[in-house]
Amino acid sequence: MEYIRVSAKTVDDAIIEASIQLETSSDNIEYEVLETGSKGFLGIGSKPAVIRARRKMPSQEEILEDDIREIVKADISLTKPAKEPIKEKKEKKEKRPAATKQENEKAASPAAAVKKGKAPEPVPAAKQESGKAAAKQGAGKPQVSAAASKQESRQEESAPAKPAAAKAPINQEAAAAAAKEFLEKLLNAMNLKNVEIKTSFDEEETLNIDLQGDDMGILIGKRGQTLDSVQYLTSLVVNKGQAGYVRVKVDTEDYRRRRKETLENLARNIALKVRRTKKTVFLEPMNPYERRIIHSALQNNPYVSTHSEGEEPYRKVVVTLKKQQ
Repeated sequence: MEYIRVSAKTVDDAIIEASIQLETSSDNIEYEVLETGSKGFLGIGSKPAVIRARRKMPSQEEILEDDIREIVKADISLTKPAKEPIKEKKEKKEKRPAATKQENEKAASPAAAVKKGKAPEPVPAAKQESGKAAAKQGAGKPQVSAAASKQESRQEESAPAKPAAAKAPINQEAAAAAAKEFLEKLLNAMNLKNVEIKTSFDEEETLNIDLQGDDMGILIGKRGQTLDSVQYLTSLVVNKGQAGYVRVKVDTEDYRRRRKETLENLARNIALKVRRTKKTVFLEPMNPYERRIIHSALQNNPYVSTHSEGEEPYRKVVVTLKKQQ
């Protein structure tokens, strides 16, 4: 990656500016100080600090990340069930036009009878009045039922599950064993040997898996994308055949905590830039977990506010300056 040239009042400000332009944290860039800068006398003759910086070059583990991701994608495709019920819906939709044709023919039959010269049978006045009243009532019914159905669907979406069936029992031993068996096969396929797999359950019944070994950077990947894929795939395997849902968290070399601290530092640096320049800053696309870290880090900031824009997987956090009252 080519170097960028950044200038600011001080070297520290230049480093912060470079980390924002490169959309990463200050500990993930390499830089060279070209000019340290000087304050001058009473602001006269001051010179800005100048550095050139770039992101740290990817390691060998990050270069091999694409090969690992292909392994993960292949396993995910094998575990996904086939989507056959969609065909039944299409068949039902195809049958509907035939029914509507029959209804149209029935509705058009009185008009056809008039054209042929056959007068329709007289209907008593009482029946006509009752028919009109029923028609008026019937005209209002579809709207009511549609509104009611919408309310019911919303209630179903928002209503929690029944207390008795809210939490199905989890077989912790079976879940941990399934996770270990799957990860051993996956790590062997990735040519990672002598990796210790530690499993434990916390109070919320989350299965925490810690992988300890040498050269674990290949398992983390660029910004933890490979580790996230391994975690997702492990969750699929663990929950297969389980009565209740098991939340799975895979970590190695304390990456989750370190990544959280990096994102929080980045959020604070960006907040300083937005406050100083009064310009909105768009971050790079992040997954929902990392976006929540940014939102949480700046939710109590009195000068900036955050929101997300875009669609997955390109959804990103936007940091804007608050309007001063």
